[in-house]
Amino acid sequence: MRQALILMMPLAMIACSGAERLSRLGDPPEMAPVTNPTQDPRWRPVTMPMPNPQDPPLANNSLWRPGSRTFLRDQRAATVGDLVTVLVAIADEAELQNRTIRSRNNSEGMGIPQMLGLQSSYGRLFPAGIDPSRLVEANSTSDVNGTGQTRRNETVTLRVAATVSQVLPNGNLVVTGRQQVRVNSELRDLTVGGVIRPQDIASDNTVRHDRLAEARIAYGGRGTISDVQRPRTGQELLDVILPF
Repeated sequence: MRQALILMMPLAMIACSGAERLSRLGDPPEMAPVTNPTQDPRWRPVTMPMPNPQDPPLANNSLWRPGSRTFLRDQRAATVGDLVTVLVAIADEAELQNRTIRSRNNSEGMGIPQMLGLQSSYGRLFPAGIDPSRLVEANSTSDVNGTGQTRRNETVTLRVAATVSQVLPNGNLVVTGRQQVRVNSELRDLTVGGVIRPQDIASDNTVRHDRLAEARIAYGGRGTISDVQRPRTGQELLDVILPF
């Protein structure tokens, strides 16, 4: 009975996956509704190391506001709910080459020509004859030649507007953004999140992705093309359980 249940579990998983695909047969991928990111059950407030609080400097009778670039208003994101455009420009290229060569030869020999007067008994113990000076001989050879090479190229260029979801005690901003684009039956989904400094926000209210601390950037999609490129559930299951 137990074995039958184990065999039925993969079939049930495949059936559920097939039922989900059949339910949206002929329909394009559904786009996610616009929601408050802090209402997501997986959302958690960010806690970062903070400096000791300090009293703000006095600025009596001054028209200049600390942190402002103009006398009128700072157009950059500063409070919860403000928008900031994140510029994602990833162009990574890495190439690593390693080679290890090792060789070792060993030769050992041992003999006991005389030992407590027992050399006279060698003839009785070994009737075929023995050379006491060459009782043990050993030879070993070890060779290792290893070569490794890794090469990676990644290029991603995107722009996405993110919402300030939290202001940390030291003034840093936690931003979260999501963008979906559907073309025919293919849906592209981009999510970005992280912590930025207000000083890193440019005058046009943009910030580069390499200025995000704890950056989380994901770009993927689902739809007709993605379904064809992804292995079937049964194939993924076999890749996990098969030992060869």
